[in-house]
Amino acid sequence: MKNRKRGFSLVELLIVLAVIAALVATITPVAMNAIKKSKATQVAQNLKTLATALENSAYVNGVQGNKILNGEYTSVSIGDLGRDISSDYTMDYTLTTTTGKVAAIFYYNKGDVDAKMVNEILPEATGSTGNPIHYDYEFSIY
Repeated sequence: MKNRKRGFSLVELLIVLAVIAALVATITPVAMNAIKKSKATQVAQNLKTLATALENSAYVNGVQGNKILNGEYTSVSIGDLGRDISSDYTMDYTLTTTTGKVAAIFYYNKGDVDAKMVNEILPEATGSTGNPIHYDYEFSIY
């Protein structure tokens, strides 16, 4: 019985590979769902942050005519509101100077996020998967 070679047999290697494949098949859907959820959370947080930043810009820098100013007395843009905000986000706002109300809409234009997940995190955000997700935000300048 001393002529048995050291090492693993083919059957043992196949069993180990089958166990690893079963573990990967079990873990992959959970990991993919976590990635989708994190992307939806990031988009919802960015939309909310942009809305708050626009409101803060209106309070701190003021308004002129129908424009909210940035710190340099020009109209505020999406790049002024957030650092490292990609071109996937856009905004549009209307300022009613007589009442001081601002109605703003923020868009996430890239269709790679599940809109239902974004809506679960930020209920005011609407849209559908494949279409722009938008967040309507209103505030008054006092």
